[in-house]
Amino acid sequence: MSNTTAMIVGCGDVGSRLATQLLSIGWQVYGLRRSIDRLPAGVSGVAGDLFSEACPANWPTGQIDYLVYSAAATNHDEAGYQAAYVEGLKHTLNWLKQHGQQPKRLLFVSSSGVYVQQGGEWVDETSPTEATNYSGRIMLQAEQVALQSNLPASVVRLTGIYGPGRERLLGQVRQGYRVAVDPPLYGNRIHADDAAGLLAFLLKADQQGEALDDCYIGVDNEPAPLAEVVNWLRERLGVTEWADEASVRRAGSKRCSNARAKALGWEPRYPSYREGYTAILAG
Repeated sequence: MSNTTAMIVGCGDVGSRLATQLLSIGWQVYGLRRSIDRLPAGVSGVAGDLFSEACPANWPTGQIDYLVYSAAATNHDEAGYQAAYVEGLKHTLNWLKQHGQQPKRLLFVSSSGVYVQQGGEWVDETSPTEATNYSGRIMLQAEQVALQSNLPASVVRLTGIYGPGRERLLGQVRQGYRVAVDPPLYGNRIHADDAAGLLAFLLKADQQGEALDDCYIGVDNEPAPLAEVVNWLRERLGVTEWADEASVRRAGSKRCSNARAKALGWEPRYPSYREGYTAILAG
């Protein structure tokens, strides 16, 4: 058994999948969320409110080796993002300080929404982050809080997460979802198990003495035009009708690269949308 301890703050869908993976290799895992009755078996629950400065009553007093900050905004507006990502992280760092805890690394779960490239170009960790909308701006601000926290820190920018319980695109396709074909509208995705798997991989790499970069993109091997994904799903679902509405054109089109994570040895379990959605459709 390992004596390694991890605190997952915002232990929701991805956080719970991460917790399960860490428990399987013998780590002790704490999970902070408002209602701890939904945590996976084996996780030590910490009932807490990230919006409050008050430290949760059952915050652990022993050493915390790794902190993963994986919060999600309750309210999807500017104030909600500020509270969840910036203020919540600051509160968490203060709670660590109050207990004299110095994790070996902080992983901050961010978003590829910090990139605003729209021409289908390839994007990596060194690409400009010039977000102008509040969600991207606040996420960049929160990344800086993590990177300037006096803890060794890495930001993990996840792309569009899909998986069991995250099946919005399947629902849209069943309703005849139309998307623009030309120019191709590239989308980036990662299966929820792979999102958690990347976080677990980085934690284990750090534990084994690997030097980590300060930023990684979490994405599968094959960014694909949305029209291609929709057509593939239509065939699998047997959808023959199209919706009456005109083609949907989302803002933004880019291809995110996972080369940096792969260079460290990570491989997604679901390399593309095909493997991921095949698994979902198989139930």
